[in-house]
Amino acid sequence: MTSTPLVLFPSNPQHPTAPDSAFEGEARHAASAGFAIGFVDLEVYLGGEAKLRRVPEGPGEVVYRGWLLDLDAYHRMSEVVVARGRRLVTDLAAYRHCYHLPEWYQAIGSAEHTPRSIWIPGATFDLDVVAATVREEFGSGAVILKDYVKSRKHEWFDACFLPAADDEANVRRVVGNFLRLQDAHVVGGLVFREFVDLRRIGLHPKSRLPLVNEHRFFVLDGHAFHSAPYWADGDYPGEPPSADVLTAILPRVRSRFYAADVAEKEAGGWLLVELNDGGSAGIPEGGTADAFYRSLRAAID
Repeated sequence: MTSTPLVLFPSNPQHPTAPDSAFEGEARHAASAGFAIGFVDLEVYLGGEAKLRRVPEGPGEVVYRGWLLDLDAYHRMSEVVVARGRRLVTDLAAYRHCYHLPEWYQAIGSAEHTPRSIWIPGATFDLDVVAATVREEFGSGAVILKDYVKSRKHEWFDACFLPAADDEANVRRVVGNFLRLQDAHVVGGLVFREFVDLRRIGLHPKSRLPLVNEHRFFVLDGHAFHSAPYWADGDYPGEPPSADVLTAILPRVRSRFYAADVAEKEAGGWLLVELNDGGSAGIPEGGTADAFYRSLRAAID
């Protein structure tokens, strides 16, 4: 980058030239790390116009850090950034690649690196057909349910975890709960992923979700520049994983900026559990915004 790198945050609806309250800390640490700060109005998240604040005319690249956007909203935001003579570090194709599980899963290309997964596209579903499909694909094995983007892991037993894929009554119950809770926000369709025994480190204090030895890496241009434990709670054992656990997948991911979540298998070794766009992936609970933005600035420089 030839100019000061700029980070684009959601704006505060009452004060459009200030960050949304959820990103005040991030914006402060980004500025401290030497980034220029700009804002995009919250209207874009609600289907409205994408309006930029404090984003001067280019040239220069823009790092987006904010709420998860649907593809149409991300496209609108990208267009107004381009109109300023700038460009987002993550273009629309790269955003979609790490946003929709079927895209990055097919790119990874092997259940050796991430749990075996199937997906059923659509917005409405016949629960009997879904249950039969899950039974045929996974037999009596345990399965995790999500859509193309998100799970409901904090409703672990009611809308996420299926202990036995051949228990069709429970599959219908859990899928029905998931669809009801997601309501109109199901993205792409249903995804079912093989449940792999991962090394437990405790239970979430509120949802009682099983916590595992999981870490989030942030990657820029093929280089893992920052990592931190995924959870603030739990008894993390031993040394954290090195970036070497990503060696097999780095050449296969079609994005410049993304987050990769890895977890330790109970039987040993590490597994990729999720990819996320780097702009909308949260800084993990076990990390700090200060360390993240200083690492990001060093990676850009």
